[in-house]
Amino acid sequence: MTTRSEGPDGPRAGPGRPPSTSREEVGHIALELFENQGFEQTTMDEIAAAAGIGRRTLFRYYPSKNDIVWGDFDEVLVRLRRELEGGPANEPVDRAIRRAVVASNSYPPEQLDELRIRMTLITTVPALQGHSMLRYREWRRVVSDFITERRGDSPEGLEAEVIGYAALSTAMAAFGVWVEHPDSDHEELIAKGFDALGDFRPSSRRRRE
Repeated sequence: MTTRSEGPDGPRAGPGRPPSTSREEVGHIALELFENQGFEQTTMDEIAAAAGIGRRTLFRYYPSKNDIVWGDFDEVLVRLRRELEGGPANEPVDRAIRRAVVASNSYPPEQLDELRIRMTLITTVPALQGHSMLRYREWRRVVSDFITERRGDSPEGLEAEVIGYAALSTAMAAFGVWVEHPDSDHEELIAKGFDALGDFRPSSRRRRE
């Protein structure tokens, strides 16, 4: 068993033994604290203590509490981009986005409880909304870049931005329903949400061409 002693950075492993706590494990611990005692009521010091690490180590893993909630969001963006780019070249845009958003939000059953905690926090905690806007913008950009490349629009094209916003709103609406109805299937809800939205038709100008 690894013993721990106090150092300048707080608790640390005994001589010759590196700390065993990983970034992922720290995230698990923090989410449990957020769920049990509230996001705003939980401090970074409490998270560090619960994880058995020092403040500096915690801040190396996560620059802020907000970042803990979002977890490895960069990987979500990578999955979304990969799914969009990996579809058939002749796949209709609305079908491509529907498929890619569902696939990029597919998680094994053992991760769903934690995902629900994350989405509950993201959709209900006011303190997270500012940070969420930055993350949402990154997500929308992946979708709008795909539209721009697929249709040959200019990077500042309004149509691509509108579709990006519509796709994000649809996904977030589905997650909102899922958070309120734990027995539902979030992937099925996302798919149904895009079906309800309908297809992203090209503009009348593009149809005439």
